[in-house]
Amino acid sequence: MHTIKWSDDMALGVPAMDQAHKALLAQINRLMAAPDALFAQAYAELIVTLEDDFREEETLMESIQFPSRRRHSEQHARVRDGLRHAEAGVGQGDFERAREVVRLLPRWFLGHLSSMDLELAVALELSGSHLQRPPEVLLRTELSRQLHLNMME
Repeated sequence: MHTIKWSDDMALGVPAMDQAHKALLAQINRLMAAPDALFAQAYAELIVTLEDDFREEETLMESIQFPSRRRHSEQHARVRDGLRHAEAGVGQGDFERAREVVRLLPRWFLGHLSSMDLELAVALELSGSHLQRPPEVLLRTELSRQLHLNMME
């Protein structure tokens, strides 16, 4: 079982997203350790949390007409579909598929955070809707520099 704990190095500088990501990681870690007796309810709560988080990100993307919003939203939809597909077994007391989905989420999350969410955070900053100074994280700084250069071309 591979858990990931929140680190300030993961912060994107968008308070709502950073708070949601921190809470999501804690929720995933609790779910990974949940006994079967508590798993079904915790799994349903995870789906609701992710759907809310995705909806909030998609609203942010729409508000700035984010160019990659379709690709970003499609990835959200694939994760939602995977969670919902596995949920059918949970309702029947079969947790194997859902537990596998939960085990895969931390890896997906890190990839999504360091690519799509990072790109969104930089776009929010460049649009002027970013109110908090972004963290000095090397990956974020380099992406910001590259996007800024691309916008100037």
